[in-house]
Amino acid sequence: MLKPTLRHFARAAFDISAHGDNDTLPFDIDVRFCGDRAQDLATIALGFYEELRDGPIKENHERIAGLHVSSERLIAPSGPAGFRVVTKIHPFWNIYLNGLAVSVAEVLEPQRKATVHSYRFLDGDGPQLFDSNRSWRAFKEATLEGLDVAGPDAVIVQTDVSSFYEHVSHHYIENFINDLGGDSKQVSRQVNALLGKLSAGRSFGLPVGGQGARVLAELFLNQVDTAITAAGVTWHRYVDDYVLIAGNTADAYRALGVLAQSLMDYGLSLNKSKTVFLSSKHYRDYVNSQLGAGDDEANKLRTIDLKFDPYSDNPSHDYESLKETVETLQVRNLLNRELEKALPDTFLVAQIGRTMRLHEPHVALEIASTLLNGTNLHAFRSSFSTIMRGIAHLRGDSRFESIYADIDSLLDAVPVHSAHLLNVDASLLHYMRCLRFCSTPERAVYVRKLWDSTQLDVVRRACIDCWRNWGDRPGFNLLRNRWAQLSADCQRLFWLATYKFDDEGDAARRQFRRATPQAWALGVEVPLDREKDREKLKRHPRGAEPLLATVYEEWAKEVKDAN
Repeated sequence: MLKPTLRHFARAAFDISAHGDNDTLPFDIDVRFCGDRAQDLATIALGFYEELRDGPIKENHERIAGLHVSSERLIAPSGPAGFRVVTKIHPFWNIYLNGLAVSVAEVLEPQRKATVHSYRFLDGDGPQLFDSNRSWRAFKEATLEGLDVAGPDAVIVQTDVSSFYEHVSHHYIENFINDLGGDSKQVSRQVNALLGKLSAGRSFGLPVGGQGARVLAELFLNQVDTAITAAGVTWHRYVDDYVLIAGNTADAYRALGVLAQSLMDYGLSLNKSKTVFLSSKHYRDYVNSQLGAGDDEANKLRTIDLKFDPYSDNPSHDYESLKETVETLQVRNLLNRELEKALPDTFLVAQIGRTMRLHEPHVALEIASTLLNGTNLHAFRSSFSTIMRGIAHLRGDSRFESIYADIDSLLDAVPVHSAHLLNVDASLLHYMRCLRFCSTPERAVYVRKLWDSTQLDVVRRACIDCWRNWGDRPGFNLLRNRWAQLSADCQRLFWLATYKFDDEGDAARRQFRRATPQAWALGVEVPLDREKDREKLKRHPRGAEPLLATVYEEWAKEVKDAN
């Protein structure tokens, strides 16, 4: 039965710490805050949940609908010419939504079909929510195994759901959660209210990029999976990508019709431009091409697992082994080959960006120079975020100190030759994450102009993060004199920045300390009564659930030098 607990909210917080709050955006300092203060944040979340659970059912929606749930909708690249909307959510509300979703996933997982390969939930208390072995690659390999069963005359339909995340109905999500028993009615109304807040008041759409949305997407499509299974269709699915396997063309067409009807029942439709019929041989050749068969160099690079674990039994050996593998590859030749294509292989370029830190400094600089060249960067625009992540890894690693100055020069040239790429919100944030390591005259001007021109709070926070890491006094004074005009999220980051400015920073904290409890209040913190709430007090013996301001200020004092 569905029953959110402290464990679910804490696990959500630890997952954000380990994997970020949004997979399309760079990690920011709030990601660390979520991990370092996971138990405190989970305690606030559980207190609010229990308050709503124990009150009238209707208040589960109305209370959240009346609160300010801070979030921003941003544009991120999707392919070489497409864009999608992603959502940056306040860290507490991200934990709250994800915590509710973790409790849903726990109940949902036993009901899911074996041929669903995306986001298979791992039970337990660890930060890893989903089975990393159930990947897109494993999905494709499983479909090839399905061909062996279907026989040589099999016909395969490859298709996906049109604009799936944008069209998911909150009403259906609420109904599907209601079927899970336990506290389902309370949880469903809260999720409905949160989704409405994150969708600008609309009654459809999931916030792209976070774990909560992934769980809710799987909950939704589980209904479709059940329907097509009952109709006798043989299928595999990864998120909204379906592969249907049939014995002949007529059966394949019937299976596609069943899927289309099942989706239509929930207000969705198939993507006509991505729906294709393939023979068994053609599908096998196509998938082998996707997985890199026949190209040893590219295939090795595609299959490298970069989830290096420094806490493994033999991390040094693991790292050196991975490093040796990468060094044997002709990465520069592969990169030049991709440049000759009209549409470079996005995943291959992304892998090249990810593996830069596994090369010697001079080789890493050559690769970075190729990637950040103005003409090339436009060609590789689909991989912009991964390239910038790779550059940030180099710039933050002391082993590459000898090439810091060269990397900084390459970065400072990006707004000159590729300003159009920085007009995309997510790409700009990844670029800003690379600038924070040191100040240059060009960056000082760029960041100040950006601060004055942007309407996005998340971009302003990126500016503050640069000034904080640079120890930029003009930036500090600009913010101090405009404290009242800053959003609560910007105020929190400025508070952390004050620790970089000695006595001036101390004075700023004294000046604003009385304002923070009210300015940063979530509207959910519930004081506890020692007589009535003995069980809750056992979890938090200080006598009350912590205020977000108190938790953040204590944390900022401890990690004042954090990057």
